[in-house]
Amino acid sequence: MFDKGLYITQWIVYSSMIFLLYLSANSAQAGDWQEEMLYHPSADQLVLEEEGRIVIYDGMTSRQISLALDIQFDRIDSMMFVRTVVTDDKGEALKDKDSGQQIVEDDGC
Repeated sequence: MFDKGLYITQWIVYSSMIFLLYLSANSAQAGDWQEEMLYHPSADQLVLEEEGRIVIYDGMTSRQISLALDIQFDRIDSMMFVRTVVTDDKGEALKDKDSGQQIVEDDGC
């Protein structure tokens, strides 16, 4: 039997994932877009979140996320963070001593 609600939910999730992958190819643009949506959501975005939409934020810093959780606490159920970049007290990305690459939290995804 065809479940229209499940189909729509799957379509939204897959579309969001494809869109985020597209944006992550241009990391500067992705960061700007994600920060704008996180800190200054449009009225349409807020309506979608009220209806259950979850936005996956990719590659943001722990400092950005901490700020978002403080100022957008009422929207926390609509946020998911993956590949979070670990930062120091100044907001600078921590780097692995051996590889020199940014340290990213293991989110289990």
